[in-house]
Amino acid sequence: MAHRSDLIAADIDEYLAQHQRKGLLRFITCGSVDDGKSTLIGRMLYESHMVFEDHLTALAIDSKRVGTQGDDLDFALLLDGLQAEREQGITIDVAYRFFSTDKRTFIVADTPGHEQYTRNMVTGASTADVAVLLVDARKGVLTQTRRHSYLVHLLGIRTAVLAVNKMDLIDYDESVFAAIVADYRSFAAQIGLTDITPIPISALRGDNLVKPSAATPWYRGPSLFEFLEDVDVADRSTDVPFRMPVQLVSRPTSDFRGLMGTVVAGVVRPGDPVRIAPSGRTSTVERVVTMDGDRPAARSGESITITLTDEIDASRGDVICASADPVEVADQFECTVVWMADEALLPGRPYRIKLATRTVGATFGQPKHKVNVNTLEHLAARTLGVNDIGVINVALDRPIPFEPYASSRDLGGFIIIDRETNATLGAGLIHFSLRRSQNVHLQAVEVDRVARRSLNAHGSAMVWLTGLSGSGKSTIANEVERRLYALGVHTYLLDGDNVRHGLNRDLGFTPADRVENIRRVAEVGRLMVDAGLVVIAAFISPYRAERALARSLFDDGEFIEVHVDVPVDVAEQRDPKGLYRKARTGQLANFTGIDSPYEVPEHPDLHIDTTQMSADEAAELIIRSLRERQIIG
Repeated sequence: MAHRSDLIAADIDEYLAQHQRKGLLRFITCGSVDDGKSTLIGRMLYESHMVFEDHLTALAIDSKRVGTQGDDLDFALLLDGLQAEREQGITIDVAYRFFSTDKRTFIVADTPGHEQYTRNMVTGASTADVAVLLVDARKGVLTQTRRHSYLVHLLGIRTAVLAVNKMDLIDYDESVFAAIVADYRSFAAQIGLTDITPIPISALRGDNLVKPSAATPWYRGPSLFEFLEDVDVADRSTDVPFRMPVQLVSRPTSDFRGLMGTVVAGVVRPGDPVRIAPSGRTSTVERVVTMDGDRPAARSGESITITLTDEIDASRGDVICASADPVEVADQFECTVVWMADEALLPGRPYRIKLATRTVGATFGQPKHKVNVNTLEHLAARTLGVNDIGVINVALDRPIPFEPYASSRDLGGFIIIDRETNATLGAGLIHFSLRRSQNVHLQAVEVDRVARRSLNAHGSAMVWLTGLSGSGKSTIANEVERRLYALGVHTYLLDGDNVRHGLNRDLGFTPADRVENIRRVAEVGRLMVDAGLVVIAAFISPYRAERALARSLFDDGEFIEVHVDVPVDVAEQRDPKGLYRKARTGQLANFTGIDSPYEVPEHPDLHIDTTQMSADEAAELIIRSLRERQIIG
């Protein structure tokens, strides 16, 4: 069973040839903390003779020094490579390991069991064919077991092993094993995970890993190795229409232009008609090029360069697909999101998503619901917190080529990225495009902003004043509008308090509501600037991301960010509305500067310190900036 071929010494070329002909299985081990995932994989590496002698020597030393098995080998140490993992006896990062048997080669992802590292489990599951779900025989099915099972099914894994581990600690009791299997099958049936093979094991002792164990004479099923070697995970991605996201455009010489990428579905051959998404342009494959020269065909999983018979525009992020059966294109979707960041997802906040090779701007609506992984109940939610799973709509800043995740992991799954830090915040799985993304189109108009500006005899812009309550924003904004009116400039003043009496009267002061407040104001301001007005907005607008969203709605030079700066203690001394006093006494929650943060602008267009400058001087500075930008005369 374990892989130790005599050909390695006798005929290395034949051994390597046999090795190449073996199939590859990717699988993941998951479950709750301390269920024995790392020990299991370490033992599998040991049994398959994939551990070098020097590693075994080091393992024996480490087992005595930091191991948990006394004088025995602690196989988990083969996987727990981080110092923090060894000190705490837990897995934190995803550990990938390769091993081989006579029948198959394997890549296994050992993923962490702690709830706070669920994001790493999602990473490991995203490319796996089979899941090995471990359960401690002493504890049974736990919350994290259910969470990982839900994610396994959500991420498209349809075949699972229920490995009931540590059977040696319950004297290999068949009744305990049967009860755990029954409990798990009851839950799994509710989420649609039906292809389950339960195996009683002891990862530490090796029971039912390589061959049936004498300690479980009542068990008649396969050992874990036998199951993994024989399980059918036939790749059907060649039976579907051709798809290849463009990774890079290659121009090594002036007479060669190739589109490089990895085929994610189907087969492509010279002469095949193809379509470029999202542009819709069509052409014919001229050549399929690899490092080893031209190929008559390329299949799913192969990295290639395609040349086309026509000089058509295609670039990174586009998808080359079968002309007769192209991918869909849309900019709004319903999707499931697995949120992985400590900071909650905020509806309306601008994020980025990366799907295949394309990165675009995105905003999410309010979740339709989130899922209780214990009961599978759909719960109402205004945001998604760390490790939450919810269904939500997403709108993109441009149409993208896609397929539902159920049809294609590669073209239906995306990651969510923070615009400021580029940190990965979550993962999403597309269900379908929203009908309104297909039905709603921009209507061409005859009178545009250029015509309106000409009629007004001045330009239009958004002057955005941001700062703490009591900094003087409203006073300065009012003075700026008064002066512009005297100059004959068409204006409108959007003030934070005034807007909350009408347009935004339904919003509170939670982070999510603050984001939606600014989003609405920015959209209204964009329409007013399009109408040819100079708009002055006075809002605390505490978050950089929302101010960046507001700026992104305007053309270059149309958005002027003014930081009205004042120390919080000075603003509190002014306290014209008595808000700081209420916040200090607990009567006013989520008050900026007290129990809610204010993110200071990093590069404002204008900086006004109202401890050094009067409202009149500040207004004059803003008027001067508008003149310098030739918005007013």
